[in-house]
Amino acid sequence: MRGVGKLAWIETKLFVREPLALLFAFAFPFFMLFVLAGVFGNDVDPTDEENLRVWRGVGPTDYYISTYVGLVMASAGLITLPLRLASYRETGVLRRFRAAGVPLGVVLGAQVLVAIGMAIIGAAGIVVAGRAAYGAQMPESWPLVLVGSAMGLAMFAAIGLLLGAILPTSRAVQGAGLTLFIVMMMISGSGPPREVLTTVMQTVSDGLPLTHLNLLVQDAWLGFGWNTGQALVVVAITVVAGFLAVRFFRWE
Repeated sequence: MRGVGKLAWIETKLFVREPLALLFAFAFPFFMLFVLAGVFGNDVDPTDEENLRVWRGVGPTDYYISTYVGLVMASAGLITLPLRLASYRETGVLRRFRAAGVPLGVVLGAQVLVAIGMAIIGAAGIVVAGRAAYGAQMPESWPLVLVGSAMGLAMFAAIGLLLGAILPTSRAVQGAGLTLFIVMMMISGSGPPREVLTTVMQTVSDGLPLTHLNLLVQDAWLGFGWNTGQALVVVAITVVAGFLAVRFFRWE
């Protein structure tokens, strides 16, 4: 564990020098939050049943704030983490780690710690900014939200390891990660509400990890309680992705 911490600190210092990683970890989610909050505001008409159905009975900003916590986690797992692994493989860094006898668990653990740390900072920033700028609702149950968020961090860390393990180049990782990120952002509840999507879009959305994380965290955030079904899906994705990442990891 000591080796993981040391390597994670080095990786953190390298991370802050990556403009693309910083953009998607911090700037982009904030930008989207402010755009959507500025467009839709945070007022809800209690007499408009359609409005209540679309926004789940809360204001649009209250609806979005929890989904952008998930979006920060998705950016870390789909873009930041796998891109570093793939670039290390291309440049021979992973090969040097193996030659130096650095265990696989230390290499992957350090990358996961950095991604999780950046996601936590970004998510906290989203919550603080949403509250300060728009008076967004704070979670009805902090314990449930924190547990759900921790599960989301683990899930997207596992997905990021899998992408970094199976895709051969940093360009392939960047293309796949950005594509998945944009698709998830648009139809997993972080863009248009799922209730306004077509049936086909909702069906595709049901197969995306961010959808299940958004529903899990949003239910706890808005006071609908713990969504056991979504939690089980998140756990299943985490286990499968983590197993496949270790199984198919390549040093070079």
